[in-house]
Order: sequence, then structure tokens, then C-alpha cells
Amino acid sequence: MPDNSVTLVGNITRDPELRFTNTGQPTASFGLAVNRRWQNRQTQEWEEATSFFDVVCWREMAENVSETLTRGARVVVAGRLEQRSWETPDGDRRSKVEVIADEIGPSLRWATAQVTKNERRAPSEGGRSSGGRQQAAPPRSDEQPSGGGYGHDEEPF
Repeated sequence: MPDNSVTLVGNITRDPELRFTNTGQPTASFGLAVNRRWQNRQTQEWEEATSFFDVVCWREMAENVSETLTRGARVVVAGRLEQRSWETPDGDRRSKVEVIADEIGPSLRWATAQVTKNERRAPSEGGRSSGGRQQAAPPRSDEQPSGGGYGHDEEPF
């Protein structure tokens, strides 16, 4: 596990934007607002602070995020922090810290979600998916590995 791992729970501030690199690699980005609330011990008043983060995801996750999530959705993001630097057309140096997502999921604290598994693509299939989602059929009883668990080459759902 990387040393700079981060897990955030917050609300999406703008719809995910799907783009493609020059090589056709999908990437999506969105804003995330993370609220912190505490009671001031002196005034007994509730206080709140909000932090804003830019979240970036790649490949199949980018496509899934852009098709699934919208502004206002509450999500859990696990990933790493990465600093990116560039130079403006005026010659000024700029930099920002982004969260590069490894996993994104809906927060189920105050909502429910229906999960639909995508068909698995072979690495050679690259590029953009067809966008069609199909429910994975449950395994037949004769396909279950011995011991009732999952095989090493199976996904857990």
C-alpha cells in the first residue's frame, strides 16, 4: 500500500467530466466537498468547515463514474494524493494536489444503491467500452469452487 493513501467521504460538487488522452485512455474528474462538523466547547454552538478536493480516475473506473455519479451524490473515495504542476500561457508556475482514485463507491449511510456488474474486458480490448451494462448471472452450483469460496481468478460478486 502506498504511503500517501487517503480515504474521503463527501458530496460530489460537479458532474464527473469524461475525457480521453491522446492515446484514447479514458479519464474522469469531479469535485468533492468534505464537511467537518464540531461543537465549540466555549459557545456550545455547532461549527462547520468544508474542504474541497479534485478527484481524478482512469480507465474503466472513469467510464463507470461518468455514467453513474452525478452532482450531489455522497461517495467514498480511496486513493492517493498527487501534485501536478504546469506553466500558464503567461509564464506563471501553478500546481495543485489531486486525489487519484483507486476505488470509488456510494456512501450507504443515508442512501441505498443498486450495483450492476460490468462484463469483464480482456486487456487487449482497451479503448472505450460499449457502455452497455449487463447483470452478471449467478454461478451455477456445478461452477462453485470446492469449499464454497471464490476461486483465485474470480471476482467476489
